[in-house]
Amino acid sequence: MRASRLALAIAVLPGLSLASEPYVAEPLVITSGRMPEPQAQATAATTVFERDDIERLQVSSVPDLLSRVPGVSIVQNGGRGSLTSLFLRGANANQTLVLIDGVRINAAASGLARLEFLSPEQIERIEVVRGPRSALYGADAIGGVIQIFTRRGEEGLQARLHLAAGTQQTFERSMGLSGGDQHTRFDIGASLTERAGFDRSQDSRGQDRDHDGLRRKAFNLNLEHRFNESLKAGLVLLEQRGESEYDDLFSFEPGNPSERFAVSSAAAHLEAQFDEQWSSRLEIGHSEDKSENRDPLNTTNNYTYNTYRDSAAWINTLQLNDTNQLLVGLDWYEDRLSTDSDFSQSERWNQAAFVQHRYRGDGFATELGLRHDDNEQFGSESTWNASLSLDLARDLELLLSYGEGFHAPTFNDLYFPTSAFYGGNPNLAPERSKTYEAQLRGVHAGTHWSLSAYRTEVKDLITVVSDPATFFSTPMNVNRARLQGLELSAERSILGWQAVLSASMLDPRDRESGHTLPRRARRSLSLDLDRQFGDFATGVSWQAFSGRYDDAANTRSITGYGLLGARASWRMNEELLWQVKIDNLLDKDYSQALYSRPNDPFFGSVSYYGYREEGRSALLSLTWTPEL
Repeated sequence: MRASRLALAIAVLPGLSLASEPYVAEPLVITSGRMPEPQAQATAATTVFERDDIERLQVSSVPDLLSRVPGVSIVQNGGRGSLTSLFLRGANANQTLVLIDGVRINAAASGLARLEFLSPEQIERIEVVRGPRSALYGADAIGGVIQIFTRRGEEGLQARLHLAAGTQQTFERSMGLSGGDQHTRFDIGASLTERAGFDRSQDSRGQDRDHDGLRRKAFNLNLEHRFNESLKAGLVLLEQRGESEYDDLFSFEPGNPSERFAVSSAAAHLEAQFDEQWSSRLEIGHSEDKSENRDPLNTTNNYTYNTYRDSAAWINTLQLNDTNQLLVGLDWYEDRLSTDSDFSQSERWNQAAFVQHRYRGDGFATELGLRHDDNEQFGSESTWNASLSLDLARDLELLLSYGEGFHAPTFNDLYFPTSAFYGGNPNLAPERSKTYEAQLRGVHAGTHWSLSAYRTEVKDLITVVSDPATFFSTPMNVNRARLQGLELSAERSILGWQAVLSASMLDPRDRESGHTLPRRARRSLSLDLDRQFGDFATGVSWQAFSGRYDDAANTRSITGYGLLGARASWRMNEELLWQVKIDNLLDKDYSQALYSRPNDPFFGSVSYYGYREEGRSALLSLTWTPEL
């Protein structure tokens, strides 16, 4: 996609003949300020997907949904269920914090959150906060924070049953029960997804020519009870487990490897409103990320990585007066690693205290936050953020902000067992960042829009450094990076069509070499158009991503691509809904990452090929939601 096409799409959208009402009513958000607030008051650029959006777009995976967020680059190693990385505003994949109902799910070993294994059927909403939030959340929030909320119950009693079948022998089944009254609400659900898949690589040797399938089982439980007007408690459980097949691409031995995974989280909270000025919330959580790689034909591919995390938080909101608010809290979590490799350390804890003050007056508002973390491995770290909001005119606001972030080295970075060619480095320091941002947002002629410009400086980047004499490699704090870009989002109704547009331009650069950081698309555009015709609805999606480099030296490039999708639905009656969708309608052949393949058994040279992404695919589904 050329930059001129992106600029043309941005320029044309607001100028069309438009309806007077905006497309989406503004929701409350939680993640930006770590408390509920109107999205118009959130100081961080935030994208929200509600349950209605998930169903309307008919997304098949969480990465599919998140690819619509401005500033997000998704990289999959061959379609759904394959290893997936998310780059938010150019930050590394392990520099974005991912939460499920307030619980961290980034694996302690790699720092990655396994988004490819999460089922959309168990999700109520997703909030994506773009920009550093370390002053509230601590480590890993350099690029931003993604928070996933599981399904909630409403008053009454309603069952749901979802059945779907599609290409590549795809079968989806899910069922659930939701209900409650004014005191207690609950939601419980389960789903099963199976697909034969396709060959993710271009390698035709041995077992690598087979299809790489996916099987995923998911379960969710959400229970909340209000004891009285001032006290309530809740419990949330989410578990995803299954098996994902992949190719063994760097071996000449026969192989048929697969990854057995389990990603789960549990959270409980107790919330009290002591008086009009003081509310307090106590949270405890537990998360697990289990990965067992097994190959019945080649035992050298067998290994296990399991990480566990326990956490607790105490958050207090103090409404000092009509214009001043104070947020005060304590955080604690402990990580544990269990693996068949001999790590020198397998546990570490982190404890923190934070405070944030907000002032909202006539015509302007301020925010100032400070957090201090104490980590068992890397010691103390303090981060702060500040913002100023100015009302320039009616429905037009300017936000200026500064935020710091840091990323703690992972267990792999610090303690990976030393061998002849690689070893961890326990002396690593955290990666640190400073971000300057200007946002302009408003509502004009029925259009909700926002424009953000940002610049992030990252120092002490962790990079694997090799000794050419001994071929030994180890991670070191050596590099600096500069991430700067522009983001645009807009929502409105156009000639009866509901339109959602997001676009971004990004320059992610290594300051030491001048090279572009690998696997980030420098330009992206996403457009969703939907329209209702009585009981029928139809929609189209267009996504375009520029080319990117696959390596830090910028010697291997990946061609940009555009994808077109179409969907339709028929509300047969109040309880039955038929849906059909076609992804990659034009059957585009594209890749998001490359893999290396030795040309001979002695590894004298290697060649690089692109992972195959999914071609044209279709899915037909039926959803039954009877009132009980």
